[in-house]
Amino acid sequence: MPRARASYAAAVITHTTASDADFEENRPRMFGIAYRMLGSAAEAEDTVQEAYLRWASADREGIEHPGAWLAKVVTNLCLNTLTSARVRREAYVGPWLPEPVLTGDGTLGPLESAEQRDSVSMALLVLLEQLTPVERAVYVLREAFAYSHREIAGLLDLTEANCRQLYRRAAGRVAAERAAEPERRFEPDPERWQSLVETFMTAARGGDLARLEGLLTADVRFVSDGGGVVNAALRPILGREKVARFAIGVLKKFAGDLPVSVAEINGVPALLFGGTAVLLVEFENGLVSEVSTVLNPEKLEFLQRQLSHS
Repeated sequence: MPRARASYAAAVITHTTASDADFEENRPRMFGIAYRMLGSAAEAEDTVQEAYLRWASADREGIEHPGAWLAKVVTNLCLNTLTSARVRREAYVGPWLPEPVLTGDGTLGPLESAEQRDSVSMALLVLLEQLTPVERAVYVLREAFAYSHREIAGLLDLTEANCRQLYRRAAGRVAAERAAEPERRFEPDPERWQSLVETFMTAARGGDLARLEGLLTADVRFVSDGGGVVNAALRPILGREKVARFAIGVLKKFAGDLPVSVAEINGVPALLFGGTAVLLVEFENGLVSEVSTVLNPEKLEFLQRQLSHS
């Protein structure tokens, strides 16, 4: 939606009215829906801006429930975007990861429970890529926002029975994919997480291969998203020795002497390297089981804006 960004400022100036308070009240939910649907903060922003243009030109008196009207507009815009996004994903260079988003400030809504945090996790958003656009919409609206099947039917112009069927199918596929994967996720308490990550980083930045290998599970996996914009592995790196060597190389090349900070990214603690790279580390029984890093600068633009305002 390239015209949305260009038109948004003009729309704000020409259509600012008291009823825009309804739009602003629903903005966080709209962005949350769009991000979970698309896995892209930039596309989610464009979607919300396009929704504003439609809101600005709509007959407000005929809109009885602004929240439902806006949710329907955003959901259907996302369905249109997902149709073309699927083609772009297939042409994407190397592994695709969602755009990282700071979540400690409530950008994606409350993440107080494990279920809420899971709804924005990198792992789940990657899994949702395998659903059809409509299945993904039903799953997100039901799981992340607790919409009833009747409400979802209204948003998607489907029957309630059809929505139930779509949800069962989507939930079943997500469960099956997770069952097929080894149980990798383990969330230690913050102090333990900090200690484990510091040990991992010290070994990796110091080039201590033997020490680093001892910190990894046998089936550890390293996924890096460079998008063809920066050099990164075109396939996930698998296995203790290969991941240890790759981690040392990646941190030396992309992190160097950059300052490292900890922030909540997509509901979990993560490492930030001067705003130019994001590294997420998962543990299994005290050992590193998976490392994911986003290096594509285009995917870090939203995060950088968040950091500049924090």
